[in-house]
Amino acid sequence: MAAGVTVIPRPPLGVDVTVELAADAVLLPGVQLHGETSVAAGAEIGPDSTLTDTLVGPGAKVIRAHCMGARIGERVSVGPFAYLRPGTVLDTAAKIGTFVEVKGSQVGAGSKVPHLSYVGDATIGEQSNIGAASVFVNYDGVHKHRTVVGSHCRMGSDNMYVAPVTIGDGAYSGPGRTVILGDVPAGALAIPGAKPRVIEGWVERKRPGTAAAEAAARAAAEQNQGE
Repeated sequence: MAAGVTVIPRPPLGVDVTVELAADAVLLPGVQLHGETSVAAGAEIGPDSTLTDTLVGPGAKVIRAHCMGARIGERVSVGPFAYLRPGTVLDTAAKIGTFVEVKGSQVGAGSKVPHLSYVGDATIGEQSNIGAASVFVNYDGVHKHRTVVGSHCRMGSDNMYVAPVTIGDGAYSGPGRTVILGDVPAGALAIPGAKPRVIEGWVERKRPGTAAAEAAARAAAEQNQGE
C-alpha cells in the first residue's frame, strides 16, 4: 500500500508473499492472490476473486472470477463468475464474460466470449465473437482435440464445435443448435439442420464492407496465392 496499491477495505484479503503488485493496482474486498501471481499497474481485481499463478496485465479487470495459471492481457475484462483454467491466454482487450470457462485456449485481441460457454483447447483469432451457450467439444473419450476459430468471425448462440475443426476468417454461423462437425471455409455461413450446411462466400455477398468480409477476402487471396 505504501508503494501505491489501493486496497478497499483492508480485510478480508489474502496475498501470498510471492505475489507481485504494481503501483496503482486495485484490490477489492474478498480477493485471494496465491503463488506466482502478478498484477500490473491500473488493473482491478475483485470483489470476490481468487487468482493462483496468474499474470494480469495493465488496466485489466477481473470480477468475481477464479483463475489458475492464466495469462490475462492488457485491458482484458474477465467475469463476473468466470473460471480460467491453466493454459488460458487472453490477448489485449479480450472479454470473458458471465459463466464462461476457458481451459488451454488462446483468445485473440478484441475477441469476446460473453456468456454461458465452455472454451476448451481452442485458438480464437482477433475481433471474433462467440455466441452464448457455445461449447468447444474437445474430448472424444480418449483424446483431446483442438478447435481453431479465425479472426473477425461471428458465431451464433448454442453452437457446438466438435474438434478437431477449423473455422476460417470472417465466417458466420447460425443460432440454435448448430453442430459444426467439419471445417468452415473463410467467409462461409454454417447453419443448423439435420446435417449442418456450409454456404461458401455468404459473408462477402451478404455482409459486404464489414471486417468479416474483408478478413475472408484476404484469406481467399492468400489461399489462391498458395495454389
